[in-house]
Amino acid sequence: MEGRRKQFCCGLKDGIPIALGYLAVSFSFGIMAKGAGIDTLAAAVMSFTNLTSAGQFAALEIIKNGAPLMEMAAAQLIINLRYCLMSCSLSQKLAPDMPFFHRLLIGYGVTDEIFGVSVCRKGTLSPFYSYGLICAAVPGWTLGTILGAGAGDLLPARLLSALNVAIYGMFLAVVVPPARDSRVLSGVIVLSMLASAVFAVIPALGGISSGFKIIILTVIIAGAAAYLFPVKEESHEA
Repeated sequence: MEGRRKQFCCGLKDGIPIALGYLAVSFSFGIMAKGAGIDTLAAAVMSFTNLTSAGQFAALEIIKNGAPLMEMAAAQLIINLRYCLMSCSLSQKLAPDMPFFHRLLIGYGVTDEIFGVSVCRKGTLSPFYSYGLICAAVPGWTLGTILGAGAGDLLPARLLSALNVAIYGMFLAVVVPPARDSRVLSGVIVLSMLASAVFAVIPALGGISSGFKIIILTVIIAGAAAYLFPVKEESHEA
């Protein structure tokens, strides 16, 4: 029991920076949701159940345009398909005998930032550490939405734009520290940036959605890195 509490507290501590970043980003989402005609309660439920900035911002446009539910479902599937890859990768850090309900609850909280923090943690990933991350991040994301929806259109456009890019700064804070200690990881990051720029420049590739671009680049670049530079498992004597 003591070990579980310690893991949970470590997760809460590591999740505080994520929660603060989410608070800023979801604040802008709350403002935009209010502008799209979504009330505060519905926006809060949307944030609590989705935990995906790209998917939620895209959903606002679909809702405003009155598109059918099938279009909403297809868009969310494409945009958030990367979380399937993240979950598959994260499952390799879980104990083989971990019960399904733990895996299900951990899967609920898989986001880019939580995934980044989790994979950087050494050793087997405790579900209670993940619960700590989730219990810090989810309230931050939901509370920011509520505050933003309550603020309405009071903030100037420049400040709103600044809040929209806050999540990228937070993600850099997750990626940069481990990249300093690994040339392979640094190379993968640089190559990913270059490949993403190519997708943005070439007109034929410009029509591909951002979520599907992430899937393509992740499979190709991460797969090549895993094949060329496999991570050696540490052996422990019984």
